[in-house]
Amino acid sequence: MIAIDNVLLSDEIVKAQFVCDLAKCKGACCVDGDAGAPLDKNELKEIDKVFEKVLPYLNEESKDEINRQGRYVYDKEFGWVTPTINSKICVYGIKDKQGIVKCGIEQAYLDGKIKWKKPMSCHLFPVIVTKSKDGVTEFANYEPREDNCKAACALGKKLKVPVYQFLQEPLVRKFGRSFYDALDATAQHLNEKK
Repeated sequence: MIAIDNVLLSDEIVKAQFVCDLAKCKGACCVDGDAGAPLDKNELKEIDKVFEKVLPYLNEESKDEINRQGRYVYDKEFGWVTPTINSKICVYGIKDKQGIVKCGIEQAYLDGKIKWKKPMSCHLFPVIVTKSKDGVTEFANYEPREDNCKAACALGKKLKVPVYQFLQEPLVRKFGRSFYDALDATAQHLNEKK
């Protein structure tokens, strides 16, 4: 376990290797799960703020589902999450010509229509962050999906990219640059000890 500020990180975040291989997994993390993408309360406002600009990216089935369920829903087990279609694909998921599911919110961001990239839980995947009951400590665990992430684990090993380096942008977005620099220094130190 690695402790930086009030965050406890599993060792696998610096030891394991991972690089998304969308050509192989087809964006399965946007399709497969027990609920939609977990959302912090402040992200509900972000979704409301960007919704009209994201809407043109979504297909009719997604729009119908959002009209039926809302832009986000409350799940007893996971809290606020994005809605899904038939407990599968996220309503904000869009398929490209190769059949790869990508994020409609992120596509609007990449096209310069909005300034918010996507929910933090999506951006950080396969690292999942939870909070202690008192809300003081955060726990960051590396949790790739056994089947869906096999290709990403293999590609990470082939390219020798540790999880934390692959996730540099979202880790900085979530915890800040100084946090990431401390994590990088810790990883370097651990590698020197091998």
